[in-house]
Amino acid sequence: MTYLALVVSEQFGKFIQEVKSLNTSNLPQGNVLIQVHYSSLNYKDALSAIGNKGVTKNYPHTPGIDASGIVVESDSRHIKVGEKVIVSGYDLGMNTPGGYGQYIRVPAEWVVKLPENLSLKEAMIIGTAGFTAGISITRLSELVKPDAGKIIVSGATGGVGSIALSILSKLGYKTVAVSGKEEEFPFLESLGAKEIISRNDFLGLDKKPILSSTYAGGIDTVGGPILENIIKTLNPLGAVTTCGSVSSTELNLSVFPFILRGISLIGISAQNYPMELRTKLWQKLAVEWKPDDLLKIHNEITLNDLPEAISLILKGKLKGRTIVQLQ
Repeated sequence: MTYLALVVSEQFGKFIQEVKSLNTSNLPQGNVLIQVHYSSLNYKDALSAIGNKGVTKNYPHTPGIDASGIVVESDSRHIKVGEKVIVSGYDLGMNTPGGYGQYIRVPAEWVVKLPENLSLKEAMIIGTAGFTAGISITRLSELVKPDAGKIIVSGATGGVGSIALSILSKLGYKTVAVSGKEEEFPFLESLGAKEIISRNDFLGLDKKPILSSTYAGGIDTVGGPILENIIKTLNPLGAVTTCGSVSSTELNLSVFPFILRGISLIGISAQNYPMELRTKLWQKLAVEWKPDDLLKIHNEITLNDLPEAISLILKGKLKGRTIVQLQ
């Protein structure tokens, strides 16, 4: 069976992105063949598409760490032909052909059945970014309750940040957004941000090892100096989750905020999140945590539009979620 996919090939040291016709017979072994209806664009997808060997080791390759679609073949007694499903994380789109192809073949252990209250399209507006936001809020809410004070969210116009703002606001948290895109401040207000701080202002805080306590908690999506300043400004017993390193993978700070205020730094990874917890979180994201403005925070593109969108996400020019329609 032939299908279309975005294929990244290495040619004379350069990585070329092209939409090509492939055959499902060349997909890797797996229990479940899925016709992909939607995928989404994440920063990790963009890194795979430009040849980052830390994400994808071998080329040619089809990126796409997210996929939602319909099962067309299955040898698993748990996953039936015709069922609507989600696949996100694990090795999909990294070294296994991913959601930027109209078909994927994966192990049954990677497959989540689509919750009743969620469409295939909505599942990809959430995608790995929204799922990561969900894990972050799950962990943060264990330590910080809505009445504890303000929650600061960095990279607020991005996929994780925008959905985190929406869910936190839905849950009654008072949110503060950090963004370098002043033209998008109205967008952040529409997601529930009660206060917005420009990135430059937040980066311009004093370089002291600990600063005035201001925030009960935080969700960081960028790392580096932004995360350092969130840590320095947390209230006693505050907590911050971190899931990204767009700014930097390094932290340059003392242990004072940790030992003087007893704060917690919580690392977040969606890739291998346990299936039992994964299924429960998708159910939450489909019902009580489902953002009210989900359909307003996305842009829909096709396979042919992906190269331009990949360039834009690498430049930090996208907001909200970008989803890819494949059928």
